[in-house]
Amino acid sequence: MERAKILVVDDESRMRKLVKDFLTREGYIVLEAGDGMEAMDLFYEDKDIALIILDVMMPKMDGWQVCREVRETSKVPIIMLTARSEERDELQGFELGVDEYISKPFSPKILVARVNAILRRTLGAVGNDSLEAGGITIDKSAHIVKIDGTPVELSYKEFELLTYFIENQGIALSREKILNNVWNYDYFGDARTIDTHVKKLRSKLGDKGEYIKTIWGMGYKFEVQSTEK
Repeated sequence: MERAKILVVDDESRMRKLVKDFLTREGYIVLEAGDGMEAMDLFYEDKDIALIILDVMMPKMDGWQVCREVRETSKVPIIMLTARSEERDELQGFELGVDEYISKPFSPKILVARVNAILRRTLGAVGNDSLEAGGITIDKSAHIVKIDGTPVELSYKEFELLTYFIENQGIALSREKILNNVWNYDYFGDARTIDTHVKKLRSKLGDKGEYIKTIWGMGYKFEVQSTEK
């Protein structure tokens, strides 16, 4: 696989160097930006950026603003770094389309593991990776979802969540199991993170959103039911 390019955005040069050193050892190409405006300039200049690691609190343009602007034109995975660990910040990040959320201080090895997991799934899909259920078609290699032939725009995590549901259709899935498989690591945040993503996914799927059933007190189940009477 070609060396993936990662944009690291943080106003602390020490933090940028730490993250860059660990990512470079893993074979990644790392671009650096010290504030949001510089980050957007690099993002628009380089179309090969595979992932963004983004700090929240920065001068000129903060991480929330950068995330909003990036999401207007791109679904590139975003890992948000923050010194704050408040639940409302985390939920806001997921609402904006953040794929992972890491509170400082953090282990660089854990960060690298999450980067590897995301890029392995976004860049490493090969072969005939397609799924179909009830008019929903997923092309895992191209990261494309279609409903009755019409493309639907999903964030990275929404795409992974829908894929996991369809791969396990008819099976009741606990929130813990969904977190372990879709988030791909031991997640210690609030399980409502899943509920937020499911709500947005249902909305984007329209009538097909009814296939995602809530199992009260447990989690969710994807089940296709005929609409014919």
